[in-house]
Amino acid sequence: MKTASLTVVLTTIICSFAFAQDGGISWRSTELAPGLQMLEGQGGFPGGNLSLLTGDDGIVLIDGGLTETSAMTVATIERMTDGPVNFLINTHAHGDHTGSNSPMMRGDTTVVAHDNLRRALLEDEQFDKSGLPELTFSESVTFHLNGHNAFVFFIPSAHTSGDSAIHFPEVNVLHAGDVFFNKVFPFIDLDGGGSVDGFITGQQKLLGMADDDTQIIPGHGPLADKDDLQAAVDMLMDAKSKVKALVDAGMSNEQVLENNPLSVYDSWSWDFITTEAMTNTLYRSLTSN
Repeated sequence: MKTASLTVVLTTIICSFAFAQDGGISWRSTELAPGLQMLEGQGGFPGGNLSLLTGDDGIVLIDGGLTETSAMTVATIERMTDGPVNFLINTHAHGDHTGSNSPMMRGDTTVVAHDNLRRALLEDEQFDKSGLPELTFSESVTFHLNGHNAFVFFIPSAHTSGDSAIHFPEVNVLHAGDVFFNKVFPFIDLDGGGSVDGFITGQQKLLGMADDDTQIIPGHGPLADKDDLQAAVDMLMDAKSKVKALVDAGMSNEQVLENNPLSVYDSWSWDFITTEAMTNTLYRSLTSN
């Protein structure tokens, strides 16, 4: 029930924000390497960032955006490719990344995800079960298509219980999913199996795979590099330390909020994860057993 209720709240908030925007919502494409593109929402919020791998061997889409904008997403992909999407990789279970599963699977698309992600969608009362992943993995899986080796690997207990990231080593690109929110506070879904420590560990793993030339696709926010990811890790570690000092001093959640230990990071606040919300997440994480 926790997964179901969270999905409803998250999707409602994001959709309310998305459709309050002026103008039409669309995907903007940026080529990162031959046959590999990042798709980022514009004119509103169609979902988290996508990646599209194209070529003669087949088409792979990473994440699919919201259900409410899935028709636009499908039409966009059809305009950009010569055939149907062969594989759709879900980086985690939230609706702003899995919303196009069912429309895509009406064609010849196979949805691929971590075992835990499929379990989360099975428990989600709001999710259309016709979009359940058909192919799952426990640790990793690699796609060998179009001259690329797309290494899909599990990141445990980070943003959710079933996160995956994708590494394209030949072209030095990482798709981080929601283990990386660029330039804003992250959403760490404690009710969905995520954890602050797991989030930090996952980001550190990604850092270890990056160099100064790596292009990093965050789940949300603009295209990033290693310095951007390092800044996100440093912020979260320091934010945790600041809240922990007050918890260790015996302060209650209300007292910690009154002290506003994360005020130095107010510029990271956004519609869904404010400074107060980030403080609450850290306090809850530090005080739960």
